[in-house]
Amino acid sequence: MACNQTPVPGPDRGAALWDTCAACHGENGEGDRSYHAPAIAGMPEWYVTSQLTKFKEGVRADHPDDVTGLRMRPMARSLMLEGDLESVSKHVASLPPVVPASTYAEPNLEAGKSSYMVCLACHGPDGAGNEALKAPPLVGQNDWYLVAQLDKFKSKIRGTNAEDVTGGQMLGMAATLQDEQAMIDVIAYSQTLGGAPPATASDAPSGH
Repeated sequence: MACNQTPVPGPDRGAALWDTCAACHGENGEGDRSYHAPAIAGMPEWYVTSQLTKFKEGVRADHPDDVTGLRMRPMARSLMLEGDLESVSKHVASLPPVVPASTYAEPNLEAGKSSYMVCLACHGPDGAGNEALKAPPLVGQNDWYLVAQLDKFKSKIRGTNAEDVTGGQMLGMAATLQDEQAMIDVIAYSQTLGGAPPATASDAPSGH
């Protein structure tokens, strides 16, 4: 009889569902670049829920060139039972936040600071995000992932779905960044707000 019972939403269910997420995002939610999986530990529950919902409903990763995003659609759709999505979001939010190492050597932080003036209206002067504006925190995130997302917005691979209102708002923001170096600079600056120093030439990986 117990085998036929529907799992109860809550912390235990979220922890059980996390096993699937950890395969790519890491046991502690620290992210794994080899899987293009960002750090998600400690991300706000509201943001995790909103993004999982977008993936599940096909609002996010609806472009054929969004290869890494498309990997998330079946993951989100596996959260089929009532309360599953909320349970795993709670678990993610409960994980201790991480401070990923910076990976870009010698960015122009002054140029990044100037570009960030556009970002702070939503993401805040401390990069901590703003739930009222549906803007996620930038600090505590992998810099390579954030640069990749800016590139997707700039290339219109992400944010063009009419139902993705918040994603659509990023299209204009990303368009203000002239090239990849400008993206690297602004993201590198945003990470200093959370205490992550820029990488040095000796410890930054080659390529982007």
